[in-house]
Amino acid sequence: MKKKNKLIAVAMSGGVDSSLAAALLKNEGYSVFGITIRTWPKEECGQSFGRACCNLDSVTRARAVANQLGIPYYVVDFSAHFKKEVIDYFCAEYLLGMTPNPCVICNQRLKFGKLLDKAISLGAQTIATGHFANVSRDEESGRFLLKEGADKLKDQSYFLFMLSQEQLARSVFPLGDFTKERVRSAAKRLKLHTYDTASSQDVCFVQDDGYAEYIKKKTGVEIRTGEIVDTHGKVLGSHKGIPYYTIGQRRGLGIAHGQPLYVTSIDVAHNRIVVGEKKAVMKKSVIVNRINWIAVEKLDKPVTAMVKIRYNHAKARAEICPSGEGSVRIDFDQPQAAPTPGQAAVFYDNDIVLGGGWIKEAS
Repeated sequence: MKKKNKLIAVAMSGGVDSSLAAALLKNEGYSVFGITIRTWPKEECGQSFGRACCNLDSVTRARAVANQLGIPYYVVDFSAHFKKEVIDYFCAEYLLGMTPNPCVICNQRLKFGKLLDKAISLGAQTIATGHFANVSRDEESGRFLLKEGADKLKDQSYFLFMLSQEQLARSVFPLGDFTKERVRSAAKRLKLHTYDTASSQDVCFVQDDGYAEYIKKKTGVEIRTGEIVDTHGKVLGSHKGIPYYTIGQRRGLGIAHGQPLYVTSIDVAHNRIVVGEKKAVMKKSVIVNRINWIAVEKLDKPVTAMVKIRYNHAKARAEICPSGEGSVRIDFDQPQAAPTPGQAAVFYDNDIVLGGGWIKEAS
């Protein structure tokens, strides 16, 4: 008998995680169908490179798993939306000297935005993905909570902090209590075709020739060389172009100096890269704007929490203080290395995501 007659759409990428998510739900008795986003125009799909969000191989793998499970399968063309919402954002942020996080935007606007809407139009009540995260509902407040996955090394709650209450209410994460090792073991036991598929790495739509070359190709904007200066304005060398650099970067500066130098700021107005020694990138406070609160409706008073300022950054204890409409000031107990404008700062209470926002500036 079908479990509560609930129809769940599974976002299938052709990887092992989403494949196992579909298999687990099917085995639990849910009605399931698979759905894949095509992020490139049809005429480009066959030309896309190995780790692209969507290429013919990934669609073929997802379809094969759906056939193996005996579930319906759909491919939807979101290439125009992907370009507008993700690629254009990525390029524009880099040209402004920021360091964007396209995965967060893709999750918010495409996977749990456009794709969720499409799934609902096909009769689904919820959408499931292979993210390592958990969602639950707080009985007291009635709010949906986003929580870390059991595998702390693979946890992806950081990339989901922009989801709204409405999106979380319709989200299912079957792998929340799994480790990556257990995922592969379970997929192999179930004989899923994708059990040994390599995990995706880095920004999925940029090829190996790098971000700057990709931005140049996509926008047609001339990437100008300029000066590298120290924190006092002394010219130390020249840079290849703003998009080649990010705050905290040490390698590739091409400057001989007695101590290692790091990018401390990016001066887009004067086309300059500012560098300094390690202490210059250590910051005690950051301003974060465009906040999305999850566990609470809003922040009325300072709260102590653990904060991640990038995905692979260890959480750091800090006080979060309201600072104007939609903004907070974060004061860390200990200075943090290279908080970077454009990156996400996500706030945690133990394993619960309180909310998060986008780093505007650091001091």
